[in-house]
Amino acid sequence: MPETSPLAALLEPRTRPKTRIGLVSGGLGAYWDQFPDLLPRLRESAAYVATRLAEPDVELIDAGFVSDAPGANAAAQVLRAADCDLLVVFAATYLTASMVLPIAQRAGAPVLVIDLQPTASMDHPTFTTGDWLAYCGQCPIPEIANVFRRAGIDFRSVSGHLRQDTAWERIGNWVAAAAVRGRLRTARHGLMGHLYPGMLDVSTDPLNISARFGSHVEILEFDDLRERVAAVTDAQVAARVELAKTVFRLDASVNAADLSWAAKVSVGLDALVSDFGLDSLAYYHRGLAGEIHERLGAGMILGASLLTARGIPMAGEYELRTSLAMLAADTLGAGGSFTEIQALDFDANVVEMGHDGPAHLRISSGQPLLRGLGVYHGKRGWGVSVEFDVRHGAVTCFGIGEDRDGSYSFITSEGTVTAGPLLGIGNTTSRVDFGTDPGLWVDDWSATGVGHHWALCTGHRSAQLAAAASLLGIEHRTVGARS
Repeated sequence: MPETSPLAALLEPRTRPKTRIGLVSGGLGAYWDQFPDLLPRLRESAAYVATRLAEPDVELIDAGFVSDAPGANAAAQVLRAADCDLLVVFAATYLTASMVLPIAQRAGAPVLVIDLQPTASMDHPTFTTGDWLAYCGQCPIPEIANVFRRAGIDFRSVSGHLRQDTAWERIGNWVAAAAVRGRLRTARHGLMGHLYPGMLDVSTDPLNISARFGSHVEILEFDDLRERVAAVTDAQVAARVELAKTVFRLDASVNAADLSWAAKVSVGLDALVSDFGLDSLAYYHRGLAGEIHERLGAGMILGASLLTARGIPMAGEYELRTSLAMLAADTLGAGGSFTEIQALDFDANVVEMGHDGPAHLRISSGQPLLRGLGVYHGKRGWGVSVEFDVRHGAVTCFGIGEDRDGSYSFITSEGTVTAGPLLGIGNTTSRVDFGTDPGLWVDDWSATGVGHHWALCTGHRSAQLAAAASLLGIEHRTVGARS
């Protein structure tokens, strides 16, 4: 969905809390009397770092410049009270590990140590000891890493110079990762209906989600939706039908009664999300013989797609882990559309993937199509479904795996969506080239422990998602091309 769309006001993404980044800068106080010009120069560097970190979607908590262990202890208390998503320690020059360890132990957030010297290299013939000390922030990095390892603290660092684009790109990955951590640890995930019978890989323990990520899982009934749909007025239905006609191209197969029902469910679904304060929803209900619960389950696709476009991802087939992956992807600005393998095209060297059901409209390659279906394959009911392919170019498959011990992993694979023939069956289908034989990719992807659903994201996001996995304390697994 182009951002210039006239629907921007209605489909505008939900406002999220800003990512809370803590910053503390420091150096060894013994230097200040010896080299009077050093501290002012380091403070200038620290101010530049603060400016670069303070992006529009970041709330920066700057605990200042510390020169000794007592000062570090005081900074740690400030940062702990701020409840940061990520703590950045800027080693402006050499500082002792005794100044960094209490911050890492007490601040209550994962730590990134950065050391950015003023320029790419020193002017060796003219530099004094005081000049050199502004360039030796790298010196304590092995010391800090050793102490973190012995203290059982995860170590992360970015070394570079102050205006080095590649260094700031790496720092940016950690800031993006902090946004994912912040979103998941405060999110409310809806889980409505029941497991699709036989899909054992989809089964997810809500307690484990809360224990591992900090999220809350709200257990909902389809009756919660039923009551809200029953309260929808004819005027609301008419307005939602008009919205659908603007957002989508309507195929001739769309039945007016089915579209009206989908619109009514959409309005009720909006109310459900609002009433329960949901950030995502995974749902499924089989139903029987055309009764109301079957019709509700079959009528979800329109409303779920509109909500997903607003940054409130919806996943069918009770796929709680995939709804989390979609929320993480949306936090990165990568969309994240509900996806599974559909077929392999060995002639074109692509994996065809997508899904029926809710889709992320903002990452469609063009205006999405709404198609009427007399039957949903493998599901009860009938109605309207969304059809498109994801914007052509770089993409990342991103799923959340669960292992025997209950631990989770972020699983990624980067590829490229290419043009080619697509099925016209009311599915979101994309042709993804992973730079390898499609069969080999399926083997490697399946061996990671990913389930059979995942989020298809725009852009190459493995570095950001690897960083997010690190901040969340889980493993990252990635699948690349092989011959």
